[in-house]
Amino acid sequence: MFFSRWKILSVIGICLLGLLLCIPSIVPRERAGAAGEWLPWRSVNLGLDLRGGSYLLLEIDMSTVIRERLENLMDGVRQKLRNERVGYTNLAARDRAVTLQVRDLDKLQQVTRWMRELSQPVVNAFGQQTQDIEVTSQPDGAVTIALLEPAIRERATRAIEQSIEIVRRRIDGSGVADPLIARQGQNRILVQLPGVGDPERIKQLLGKTARMTFRMVDQNADPNAGRPAPPGVDFLIDESLTQRSGQTLRTAVRRRIEVDGANLTDARAGQDQRTGSWVVNFEFDSVGARRFAEVTRANVGRPFAIVLDDRVISAPEIREPITGGRGQISGSFTAQSANDLAVLLRAGALPAPLTVVEERSVGPDLGADAIRAGSISLAIGFCLVIAYMLFFYGLFGAFACVALVLNLVLLLAILSVMEATLTLPGMAGVLLTLGMAVDANILINERIREEVLRGRTPIAAMEAGFARAFATILDSNVTTVLAMGMLYAFGSGPVRGFAVAITVGICTSMFTAIVVVRMLMAQWYRRRRPSALPV
Repeated sequence: MFFSRWKILSVIGICLLGLLLCIPSIVPRERAGAAGEWLPWRSVNLGLDLRGGSYLLLEIDMSTVIRERLENLMDGVRQKLRNERVGYTNLAARDRAVTLQVRDLDKLQQVTRWMRELSQPVVNAFGQQTQDIEVTSQPDGAVTIALLEPAIRERATRAIEQSIEIVRRRIDGSGVADPLIARQGQNRILVQLPGVGDPERIKQLLGKTARMTFRMVDQNADPNAGRPAPPGVDFLIDESLTQRSGQTLRTAVRRRIEVDGANLTDARAGQDQRTGSWVVNFEFDSVGARRFAEVTRANVGRPFAIVLDDRVISAPEIREPITGGRGQISGSFTAQSANDLAVLLRAGALPAPLTVVEERSVGPDLGADAIRAGSISLAIGFCLVIAYMLFFYGLFGAFACVALVLNLVLLLAILSVMEATLTLPGMAGVLLTLGMAVDANILINERIREEVLRGRTPIAAMEAGFARAFATILDSNVTTVLAMGMLYAFGSGPVRGFAVAITVGICTSMFTAIVVVRMLMAQWYRRRRPSALPV
């Protein structure tokens, strides 16, 4: 029960620091005045159910993933049989399979073996490696390359995990604070955006695949002549030409990808020093820089198309080899469109397009009602706990009430430093922490009462009460923290917020109940020297 001066000052300093850190969550920054300039301005953020905002449910188009794999298989078949000079007909993709007819039946077994070499290994959830295709042949020369269902499921799982990470990067880059991004079902992603009243810009960011490629322009084909594109060439809409002319114009672009946007390491919006217009500056990794240098060195004087999601952003002429691994995308950009494009390129390309299947907006009025109801329940619970402690434990109950107030202050301070997101379950966790915080004081006071009945002196009864109740307090709190750890590990969103609020509340209640209350009792006993304890 002895507290040295430095220990008393340390406890008071911790409580004052907690009071200082929780001010930003209580007082709005615009009302803080001059104090707002030097306060460590970290505050608790309100979730979607309290602050209002937007709710989006996105669905990934798995047919695109399957179609791209089938197209890659068809390209592999063409290249292999062309190199081996084997004739074939009726190459097509249908029903998750690629079919073809081999002309020379003597080479049917060889063709079947070559087709099996086109398989790509897929690792399942158990770490086992399997092939993704099954090749069968018929005596008449028909060959079928079918995608296996387990491989399709694994590709879908990887695609949704990759999409969640890319969606998170794009939303973080757009400046939205504390979004909730989680998987829902097999092929859907839940996105909650607190404080976003108009989610149109976010929807545009998330709806773009953002796959950027660099391809050569075919100057021999005329995309606006009304004739079909020659083999190996695509007629893509040119956004720069379309904006200048007011008509939809296209550019003939070769299908061969010279440099892939996956090799980009950075992209930033900026202004051209010569014209002052907005541009996007990008930078490649070592592989992309080497390939970019080779292509520009071999094609000086020819136009080089920058293609984003099958649209030509610009097709500048290569004036000199670009060997530094850096480039610039120019066009009719505004500050926001240039920044959005940079965000897309930094985040990476989605494996498949995302479509919005459900959209809801939560108004701030509903959140205000929830905050009001939560505040009322918190105040009522606080008053009931204080009344109970004062009625049953008198002065020692008053010490517990002081600790309870400090517990709320420290809890809010830590949540503010963490910049945690407070939701309705989080508010329930704070309310539950009120009841749990006095459990330790009840155990201590009851233990002190038992020691007094046994005839111990006041100071000995207080020392024994704290010493013998500590093990019980620690055990009960450790088991609760373990349960909250499971909730945090396997839960998501509001469930995690509830677990965080309870865990932080347990830590602060241990400090206030065991250290602060003991210090208050020790100082009271030092000044009064009572012959009997008020228990």
